[in-house]
Amino acid sequence: MPDIPFQLKLVQIENPDALNLILGQSHFIKTVEDIHEAVVGGVPGVKFGLAFCESSGEALVRSTGNDPDLKALAERNALALGAGHSFILFLGNAFPINVLNAIQAVPEVAGIYCASANPVQVLLVESEQGRGILGVIDGIHTRGIEDADGVAWRKGFLRKIGYKIA
Repeated sequence: MPDIPFQLKLVQIENPDALNLILGQSHFIKTVEDIHEAVVGGVPGVKFGLAFCESSGEALVRSTGNDPDLKALAERNALALGAGHSFILFLGNAFPINVLNAIQAVPEVAGIYCASANPVQVLLVESEQGRGILGVIDGIHTRGIEDADGVAWRKGFLRKIGYKIA
């Protein structure tokens, strides 16, 4: 096998307002419309922007959304990634948990790299052919193990925001 030259790159996702985002991999241009429908169907009144990196033909960033600022943010990040068939979705007033199952059920979606409001860095590999996502760094380095106070805080927080009852 011939050696194929490549470079590793690390791209910081631009997310100045610590919005929730979903970064994933898909396989078809239809992804843009199908994820749009999944998000709108999953959360009435949701604000979002979605961008998809086409990896053949014109190789454009294809986008949609119902919030111009979120759509522009998704477009900038997708262009910076430039990794074929990847998509990035920014949510303005919803959490990934509200739409993640619906997105994963979209037939074109091959996988999800992360769903987060943390700072995210994406590790890319680049060759003459293009770019691919190797993985993500989601948030910060783990600092320790949860103690009893941490358990109490976690359980209280989940109930406070309505994701658990009693």
